Amino acid sequence: MGYLIPSSGTIILEEEDVSKLAPDKKVKRGMAYVLQLEGIFPSLTIQENLEMGGYYIDGKHVRERIEKAYSMFPVLREKRNKRGRTLSGGQRQMLAMGRALMTEPRLILLDEPSAGLAPSAADAVFDQIKAMHESQGTAIIIVEQDAQRFLSISDKGYVLAMGQNEFEDSADQILSNDQIRKAYLGG
Repeated sequence: MGYLIPSSGTIILEEEDVSKLAPDKKVKRGMAYVLQLEGIFPSLTIQENLEMGGYYIDGKHVRERIEKAYSMFPVLREKRNKRGRTLSGGQRQMLAMGRALMTEPRLILLDEPSAGLAPSAADAVFDQIKAMHESQGTAIIIVEQDAQRFLSISDKGYVLAMGQNEFEDSADQILSNDQIRKAYLGG
């Protein structure tokens, strides 16, 4: 996302090399990033967190996009005046995704979206990621330990081992490969 400058390779987003752009410039080009844990401002309200996600967009669009986030994540609407720190882990993850979506990105990067969540909260986050892709057509790159779950809704998958790309194929092919499942996906 731009927090580290790559020593090699490029990141191409819609035919533009965005590799060396600062994070705010990448956001303006259509990228968004949701941190693994605690990707919200805990002292701000839910409403204020969403407003922060729209920090550079026109004010009239901020309200529309907040309403869109609330329609995707109705539990946030109910708690709009509560501080972020009062939310459960799953609700915090939904808020982080809602805030990232304020800029209507074409590409969203999700780092371990189910990390630290109870199974029911992880299911809710998983459902929202799937809905987000289906309803908005947003391209999504997910780094996730629960690979089987996310491969089941993915087009393509990569299996990393020791920081290196071991396998890359369609998600269906990775899921149906017995050797990969046994070695990397828990059987």
